[in-house]
Parts: sequence; structure tokens; C-alpha cells
Amino acid sequence: MLCKTHTPRAALREVTSGPTPWRGLAPSEAELSQEGGPRGRDSSEHMARLDPETFYFQFRNLLYANRRNCSYICYKVERRKYHSRVSFDWGVFHNQVYDGTRCHTELRFLSWFRAEKLRSNERYHITWFMSWSPCMKCAKEVADFLGRHQNVTLSIFTARLYNFQEERSRQGLLRLSDQGAHVDIMSYQEFKYCWKKFVNSQRRPFRPWKKLYRNYQRLVEELEDILGNTMNLLREILFKQQFGNQPRVPAPYYRRKTYLCYQLKQLNDLTLDRGCFRNKKQRHAEIRFIDKINSLDLNPSQSYKIICYITWSPCPNCANELVNFITRNNHLKLEIFASRLYFHWIKPFKMGLQDLQKAGISVAVMTHTEFEDCWEQFVDNQSRPFQPWDKLEQYSASIRRRLQRILTINHLNK
Repeated sequence: MLCKTHTPRAALREVTSGPTPWRGLAPSEAELSQEGGPRGRDSSEHMARLDPETFYFQFRNLLYANRRNCSYICYKVERRKYHSRVSFDWGVFHNQVYDGTRCHTELRFLSWFRAEKLRSNERYHITWFMSWSPCMKCAKEVADFLGRHQNVTLSIFTARLYNFQEERSRQGLLRLSDQGAHVDIMSYQEFKYCWKKFVNSQRRPFRPWKKLYRNYQRLVEELEDILGNTMNLLREILFKQQFGNQPRVPAPYYRRKTYLCYQLKQLNDLTLDRGCFRNKKQRHAEIRFIDKINSLDLNPSQSYKIICYITWSPCPNCANELVNFITRNNHLKLEIFASRLYFHWIKPFKMGLQDLQKAGISVAVMTHTEFEDCWEQFVDNQSRPFQPWDKLEQYSASIRRRLQRILTINHLNK
């Protein structure tokens, strides 16, 4: 068994020498329920900090992992006062067996929180950093708890996804998201924060393990497949990485992908729907967006406006699909603001942008105004104002001139 005081030697070797991570199946719910806490400790008590070896072993973000039979939650509870949050409590829970009853980590936390902290006249925000995402049963319990206590909100950052290929596990995460919980994957920033806040590190710096970032990207893709189009807000670092309009990717280097954030509005500016899509395999964000709008069955006798903020301008195929979509729906007005131009020097990509303009679709480049609106509407900004990156306006002006040349050539050729 894995526990705080009995970390297996294999785990210590993994931390110190960094071999290729074990790959296998996630533990079963029964395994996750096995006792994992230090022997002789009061089962109702929870830890303040983890030792480094346990953290490195239990929170390693493998896509598949074996011998991780414990589930850990590093939690932070904040009271809400006006538009800010005040730190209230923090610590660590893990699953245990006590009084002959198996109890998962999430249920232990809820039991403690209800008994010790919850007050009906207070507003709380809880953040969980989890080694495993909740199983179906725990997800249901947590979702029901959030439904009964409207004064509590929850953000979940998980190192790994528990049995993500099983439908019931996927439905559990969907249920949490539908109940308003923010569900996300732990990135380097969250691991570093946990190391500093919840680990007895003795001031040693956090050392990322091999493939941390690659595994993070793969887990993000799996979670997006599960949640589909939800109103989970983009994380600040993801927004700045993916929507940044710098001509070259700044360090630390990463792959730029297509994200599309949309707002569907009536002509009186009332927002009816909004969401964010990312490219999936063989299904680009623009196509997923079209499918979503079609599924709304909008009244054709009414007029609507759709504003899209997109990281890359559409490829030729997506441009053609958008043209067909707008041609079939003349009650829709579509405005596209792109952070960057995709292969703008290649003729078919230029023609795609020109075809959008000919179909009456507004195509423009994101400026400070659009970045700020996207920040306010689609980013988990913690009520912080938008802070532009260096040379944002200069890059925007350069991209705008490039787009104008492309569209002007189309205009002159009419």
C-alpha cells in the first residue's frame, strides 16, 4: 500500500533517478478505498503537508498509472467577501478505512467541511488539487453537495484522470461540470504551487519530472473530449499562450493550437449563448462551432449576431464551411477576430479569407479591445484586469496590415 510514511522503494528510485514511468491501469474504486494513512493516526485528522517523496510519487501526471492506490486532495478554502477571496483554511486529505467503513478522500473532506467549517451565512470557494479525479460515486456526491449548498463553489485541478475510458467515470466528471464545478488538469504552475504550499520541501525548488508537459497536454485533450463544449473558463496561462499574437512562441516553448471563443447575441446585445472550442482530431474548432449553433435551432425570423475570437484564422476548408453556414442562415451576422493569420502567405489560405469577406463575414485582427473582452468573458481571471503582453499593439498592427493587403487584393480583383 502507498501511504505517507511507507512510500515504496520503487517510488524513491523513481524520484531520485527518474526512469521511464510505470504504465498500467488506474486502480479500481476498491483499491482507492484501501487504507493509505499513517498507522496509529487518528482517522478523523488530516495532514498539513506531504513529504516530498509522497508528492512526487502520488501526483506524477501519468496518463495511465499503477501502484498509486491512494487518492490525495490538497485543498484550499477561501471565504468570499465582496469581489475578493480571503484565505480560510488549507491542508491535505487522503482516503482511509476507519470504523470499518471505507471512505474516499472526497467524502472525507465533505464530512469534515460540513461539520467544522460550513456556515449558511458565509460564501466559500474551495480549490482541490487531486492526485486522481473523482470516481463516479464521489462525483455524484460532490455534485449533490454543490446543488444543496449554493454558497459553495468548487475548482478541481487533477494530476490524473481516473478510469477516463469508462463511460461512468466520464459521466461523473460531466455531472460535476454541469453543477458548476470548474474541472481542469494540473499544469506545471499547479504542481509548483502545491509543492510550495502543501509539501514539506525544506525550501528546495520544485523539479519537474520527465514528460510532465507532454502528459499534461494529452490529459487536457482527454478531459476536453469528456466535457465537450462547457463554460469552463480558460486558465490565464492558457489564454496568454494560445491567444498571444507574438510572431514567435516565447519561452518556455509550446505548440500553438486553435481555440475559438464565441458569443451569440440578439441585436439588442443580449447574450444568448457562449462557449469555447478547441481543435480535435479531424474536427476543427470552426466545425464544432457550426455544429453547436445548428443544434440551437434558432428562430429564422429573428436576427442574431455572433462574435468569434479565434487564435488562428480559418484554414481553407473551414473558411468554406463557414461561408456555406452563413449562406444558409441569412438571419445570422458573423464577426471573426483572429489573433494570428494561419499560413497567410499560401494562396489557398489567402483565398479562404477573401471568400469569407465576399460572403459578408467580417474578418478582422484582435486588438487590445478584443483581447480585453475575451479575457473578461472567457478567462478565469479572478477579477483581475487584463494586462497586455509586451508589444501587443505593435504585433496587432502588423498582422492587421497583412490582412488588409490580402483582403484589398480580393477587392481589386472584383
